[in-house]
Amino acid sequence: GEDGVTLRELTDAAGANVAAVSYHFGSLQSLCDAAVEHALERYLDAQQEALTTLGPDSTLEALAAAFARPMMRALAAGGRDLQLFRIVSRAALDPPQGWDRFDARFEAIRADAVRVLKANVSGVKNRELILRVRCGAGMLSWLALAPVSADLVTMSEKRLEGLLVPIIAGAFRGASSD
Repeated sequence: GEDGVTLRELTDAAGANVAAVSYHFGSLQSLCDAAVEHALERYLDAQQEALTTLGPDSTLEALAAAFARPMMRALAAGGRDLQLFRIVSRAALDPPQGWDRFDARFEAIRADAVRVLKANVSGVKNRELILRVRCGAGMLSWLALAPVSADLVTMSEKRLEGLLVPIIAGAFRGASSD
C-alpha cells in the first residue's frame, strides 16, 4: 500500500528519476491516484467494448459474460492484470477525489446493461435494474479482493465463465416471479 512505500522506493524500482516524477505528479498520492485512474480507464474501456457488442435480443447470460469478461480475463491472466483490478477495486471502496469525472463512463456502461436487462426482465423499474448492475459490479470487485480469488486464479477463463456467469446473471435476473 501507499503507506508502506516511499516515492524514492518506487522510482528506484522503476528506474525513474525521482525529481522528474515529483515534477509531473507532485506527490506519491498523486502518482498513485494517476496509476489507479489509468487502470480504471483500461477496465472501463474493456467492459464498455464488451457491452456495446450486445444486441437487443441478448440473454442475461450473454450480458453477464460481457459484463464480467474483463474481470475474468484478469483472474485468468493473474499477475499485473489481476493486481491492477485489485487496486481499482480497493480504490472504489472509497474513491479518490476527482473520480466523478468517470461518472459518464459508469452511466454509459449501466445504460448498456439496463438496455439488455429491460429486454429480459419485465416489469422492473430502471432504478432497480441499475441497482442490479451495481450489485453485479460489487460482486466482481469482491471476488477480486476476497480470499476466494486465490482459488479462482488457478482456473482458465472458460472455467471462470462457467462458474461466474450464472452467478452474475442470477443477480441481474433478480427474484423469480413464480
